[in-house]
Amino acid sequence: MGSGAGHVRAALAVLLTFPALAGFLLTGTAPARAETAPARVVVVGVPGLQWGDLDRARTPNLWQLVERGASASMSTRAVPPPSRSLTCPVAGWLTVSAGQRAGAPGDSCAPAAQPVTGQDGGASVPGWQELVTFNAVKTSYRPVLGLLGQRVVDSGGKVAAVGPGAALAAADKSGNIGKYAPDVAGLGDLTPYQLVVVEIPDLTAAWLARPRDADGVPAALPDQARRDAVAAADRGVGTLLAKLPQGGTVLLGGLSDAAISAHLHVAIADGPSPGGEPYGPGYLGATSTRQEGLVTNTDLTATALTLLGLGLPDGAVGRPWSGAAPTGESPEGIVRSLTEADLASQVLRRVQGPFFAVFVSAQLLFYLLAAFAVRRGWGGSRALAATGVVATVGGSIPVATFLAQLVPWWSFPAPMASVIVTILAIAGAVAGIALAGPWRRNVLGPLTVVASITSLALLGDVMTGSSLQVNAVTGYEPVTGGRFYGFGNIAFAVYSAGTILAMAGIAHWLISRGRRPLAFTFCLLYGGLAVFADGWPAWGADFGGVPAFLIGVAVFLILLAGGRVSPLRLVLVGLAGAVLIGAIAVVDWLKPAERRTHLGTFVQQVIDGEAWTVVGRKFGAMVGVTVGNWSLTLLSLVALAFLFLVLDRPSRWGASALARAYAAAPPLRAGLIGALACALVGFLMNDSGIAIPAMALTVAVPLTLTACVRALRTSPTTTPARASTPAGTTAPPAA
Repeated sequence: MGSGAGHVRAALAVLLTFPALAGFLLTGTAPARAETAPARVVVVGVPGLQWGDLDRARTPNLWQLVERGASASMSTRAVPPPSRSLTCPVAGWLTVSAGQRAGAPGDSCAPAAQPVTGQDGGASVPGWQELVTFNAVKTSYRPVLGLLGQRVVDSGGKVAAVGPGAALAAADKSGNIGKYAPDVAGLGDLTPYQLVVVEIPDLTAAWLARPRDADGVPAALPDQARRDAVAAADRGVGTLLAKLPQGGTVLLGGLSDAAISAHLHVAIADGPSPGGEPYGPGYLGATSTRQEGLVTNTDLTATALTLLGLGLPDGAVGRPWSGAAPTGESPEGIVRSLTEADLASQVLRRVQGPFFAVFVSAQLLFYLLAAFAVRRGWGGSRALAATGVVATVGGSIPVATFLAQLVPWWSFPAPMASVIVTILAIAGAVAGIALAGPWRRNVLGPLTVVASITSLALLGDVMTGSSLQVNAVTGYEPVTGGRFYGFGNIAFAVYSAGTILAMAGIAHWLISRGRRPLAFTFCLLYGGLAVFADGWPAWGADFGGVPAFLIGVAVFLILLAGGRVSPLRLVLVGLAGAVLIGAIAVVDWLKPAERRTHLGTFVQQVIDGEAWTVVGRKFGAMVGVTVGNWSLTLLSLVALAFLFLVLDRPSRWGASALARAYAAAPPLRAGLIGALACALVGFLMNDSGIAIPAMALTVAVPLTLTACVRALRTSPTTTPARASTPAGTTAPPAA
């Protein structure tokens, strides 16, 4: 770390008086004591191993580890080859080496090169400098290859590796390994080594030998060939386990893919955990995912370093594996549950693209038909009423995409049809609630119910672990591992729009009963809670969303109070949002490295001078999504056109539908403008780009249409009547 970073640290230390005391005051816990870590960690890589491969009879050694240790699905996050979104074996091993996403040059997956052995029993990785240069120049994650091995060597420990893949993970920053052997027997006694990395290559060797497609990716292994390779890998694991001395910890992971598409893989920990208590039996977890039974490959590096008492380096993205509370579940139940988790992710990856195609097409068709019903009176009042019902269902669909995770739709015979039917059924139920109660008579009644359910459902979700977003078609899926907890960008868009519109509806209800001060107070308090929940590390952990959400809520409150939104006010609110999320991030950074979220990690990246790399990567993703996802861009433009060119212009019903809704419920205007402001700023500040306004509009526009339809049906037509034909003339007779 440079001198500038040291000054920043010193300034923060002075500001907080004593960081340890500040940490105690902020977290309520005293600084952790140094624990006596086990002297030996064995990292076993079985690249390509999936939970569906395990069987009590065919893989007895792996099954024994499941019975003794703690288990989880592993998301193998690495830099993929240009042609495919999967993790190649070399990239998987290098990611373990760096504790950060890493990759290898080339357009396809290739086997690791055989190390060059020396007379002293050590070895060096050929082409190491090329790998270092590639990751420093061609990737945006800037991984430090050799981090794991170098930290062990620098602490005085000894490192050994078995197999060329393991050599990549165990090498120091120069590409050297202290002890190398092509097989476990070649290492001899394992007692002298603090870190042993072992490659079990059977699955990847069989896969890489398969014929390749046009992109250079090997074809899928036939079922029997895969079973044979897994059985061979299990025998290799058995040979290793029989040779291990007592007292160490085994960390086993399927570090990469051995299939034509990316999967979740096996992760098992057996032996003492970083806290001293033994792992398992049961599930593994990590604060990097906050999901029981789900960890990442970068967590494996963090776990090994923590077990060896070496701590986590600044900016580490992984977190140590921890054992979850015992559930009493049988090994068969654990394996079955984790196999289903991979199935859910695979099904999601297959249906997500077609689902959005259907979703966007249905939205566009609806806007076209609704335009005829509203502007031309096509079909009369019955069609208008039907439009209101369909609009209410449409506004319920975004939250239904998350509530659908309460049903295991991915396990049904026809997943695509199942997810659509499940979402429509839940959206219909939400709309039914909105249209059935006495509130339906109020112009904003149905809107308020749907928006409130949307806000409360997603708020409750992030406060209880974000399980509704995992494998949702509009959420995040663990295979690619972009995010595992808190508010994803699409969820944020739905949540923020729903929250602001819900506050508008509740404010209207209170104001109509003469309780304007209470309405403003409620909106101020709930809006503040919603923004806080979005940014707080333990809940939403959303860095870019907080300034956008705060601006949206502030615009709504200013307009609700009858004020004027000026550019200066917007700038001040934006700065307040930046200060708020910055303060939250600093509080998170003050925690020990293993307990930080990505908010605290970003503060460390700022200190280390790496923040612009992260910002640049996210900006590139935002541009890529906006330019590349033309369907969401089209949906956003059509939704805005429908709002301002259809609802906001006079029609055969007289005054514009939007004007009538505003007249009947003035807070709607404040809510709609606030939601649109939030979506616009969110678009500029998040890496999902156009996806944020697109999804916010799928909440705001249909629900606004619901209010407009109600206003049209409950207020008299303002179209002037046709003048009658005069009975005669009053002009004087011609002279």
